[in-house]
Amino acid sequence: MYNILISFALAALVGSGLYWGYWKGAAGYAGYATLVASVVFVAAFFVLSRLFVKKLTAIMAEAEHELQANRTDKAIKVLEKGLQYRHWQLYVTSQIHSQIGMIYYIKRDFAQAFEHLKKGISRNWAAMGMLAICYMKRSKPKEMKKTFEKAVALTKNEPLLWNLYAFCMDKIGEHQQAIEIMERGLKKTSRDEKLEANLSALREGRRMKMENYGPLWYQFHLEKTGELFKMQVRSMQGRRKMVRR
Repeated sequence: MYNILISFALAALVGSGLYWGYWKGAAGYAGYATLVASVVFVAAFFVLSRLFVKKLTAIMAEAEHELQANRTDKAIKVLEKGLQYRHWQLYVTSQIHSQIGMIYYIKRDFAQAFEHLKKGISRNWAAMGMLAICYMKRSKPKEMKKTFEKAVALTKNEPLLWNLYAFCMDKIGEHQQAIEIMERGLKKTSRDEKLEANLSALREGRRMKMENYGPLWYQFHLEKTGELFKMQVRSMQGRRKMVRR
């Protein structure tokens, strides 16, 4: 990363300048020169990092504005501009690829989404969840599970992630593993109520109710809102018949 190299070069220049130029290589001053050089390195790295964080924050804000206006293609182009800083700031490339991949995924362009999500950052649990689903759709359950495991290892306290993981495992026929995953998640999320309800549903052989998570759930495109609405209508009709009896 350029900011690290520049910071190191400044530190080396100041440290060597003090030791050989000001202190003339005198014994006992090497430690002082090293201390000053360390301070210069930290200060330079901090300033450069803040500078590029501000630039990236501005790019992210602009992309968000385009998304709110439903201009997804423009949002992607804005995010792509941030790749010019990939050699300056750590994790810039992976963060941007995660964001771009999520936009493509939400647009249902799963092929493009997959290519970007593979290059994304592991700490973005939503992006990792989408990547895992892409593997599931490509009939690669081992890669799906590996991706989910990486996500829950880094984001242990997100209930929706554990629910998503279990939902996908159940979907590919791994019902018992889905239950075990929910049991693990329950311990990590301080007994989340929605997670508890879905764990009970799995144990009783019922459908997990993911619609309670709203738009956060629907962005994964694993259930259609129309189908859920029809199921709710049928359920209401069933209750009315029972009341009439």
